[in-house]
Amino acid sequence: MTKLSKDQKRTRELLLTARTFSRRTMLKGAAAAGAFAAVGPMYVRDAFSSSGELNLLMWSDEFPDPVIPNFEKATGIKVNQTPFSQNEEQINKLQATGGEGFDICQPTCNRAPQYQELQVLAPWDTNKLKNMSALVPSMIGNSKSLWTWDDGLYHLPHCWGSEALSFRTDLYKGDLTKLSYGSLWQEDVKGHTQGRGHSFLLGIGLWWDYSGQMPSNRMLDGYKDADSFKKVWDPILKFAIEHKPWVKQFWDSADNTKSGLMENDVWIGQTWDGPPLTLKKEGKPVSYQAPIEGAIVWLDGLSLMKSANNVEQAHEFVNYLHTPEVSAQVSDGSNYNPVVTGGDALTSEAFKKNFQEAFPGDALDRVWPWPAEPAWYAEIRSQYVDQFTAA
Repeated sequence: MTKLSKDQKRTRELLLTARTFSRRTMLKGAAAAGAFAAVGPMYVRDAFSSSGELNLLMWSDEFPDPVIPNFEKATGIKVNQTPFSQNEEQINKLQATGGEGFDICQPTCNRAPQYQELQVLAPWDTNKLKNMSALVPSMIGNSKSLWTWDDGLYHLPHCWGSEALSFRTDLYKGDLTKLSYGSLWQEDVKGHTQGRGHSFLLGIGLWWDYSGQMPSNRMLDGYKDADSFKKVWDPILKFAIEHKPWVKQFWDSADNTKSGLMENDVWIGQTWDGPPLTLKKEGKPVSYQAPIEGAIVWLDGLSLMKSANNVEQAHEFVNYLHTPEVSAQVSDGSNYNPVVTGGDALTSEAFKKNFQEAFPGDALDRVWPWPAEPAWYAEIRSQYVDQFTAA
């Protein structure tokens, strides 16, 4: 197995911890949540009796009800929501506006180099963050390691998730013990797969590295410089273009992922965990599982805008989110994973069961955390994606 970096080890440690769901832990967490519920809302109302508003640029599926309605009811702070579906969409919006009109945005952790160049963020006032100590150490560690510059912290964890393989249990007939990113390109699923352009390409590379067809240090060689990127990605792009007929759709949002599985004759795809696990909880014939090469892991967060007009409300919103019971509400509603210690114990039994089934055996030992992504990498990758999707 390839040696992991310090940040990758932090993420893997969290995943190994998160997999431990015991009845004793759940009961202890429930007791703690009850104690917080007795004092938390009163404290928030005292702190912000004058209410106000908050302008949130947010992932479309990461604030499920009743998270925001409960915050508004407890504080009197009105949350104005502007949803987006992809990192690139958020970055483009911030480039176009300079961040004006928003108080909080939601970068994925590995995009730190791009946001540092954008210069639209302000550091969090850690003196006003009352619940930082409640965050899972590996999660806040990832934020601090990539998002600390100019003596400030520009990113706080909100939820984490994975990207692996979702499939129709009634239509996909492959061997689940051998599930692989390569399964997307087998003859028996031709015309019935879905994924994002850059994720398809990454998955091919991880498959080839695992199988020995093209070693790439688990695709990390492509992050060195532009020449190294081209050396790794050129043969991958060639393969992907030749196999374009296998693709039923390129998804671009959580809802699009769901409709692909339920309405557009997709049998298997490379997707985030939240959408298919939501369908699974609803009783639909859908499941989600890490492949033999390892699930791709990401961490989404909360960042304060330099142009924010509602700074106090932004800090209060973060304090509200960083409690075990609210972190659990985020997870149960979105099917992404909590970042607050004790939050996992407060999630539903269905959530716990789905998590364990998504990572069978030693799957958590083989996760692939997204590395920090500089602007040059994002730019050249988008060119390759354009060639693939336009083919």
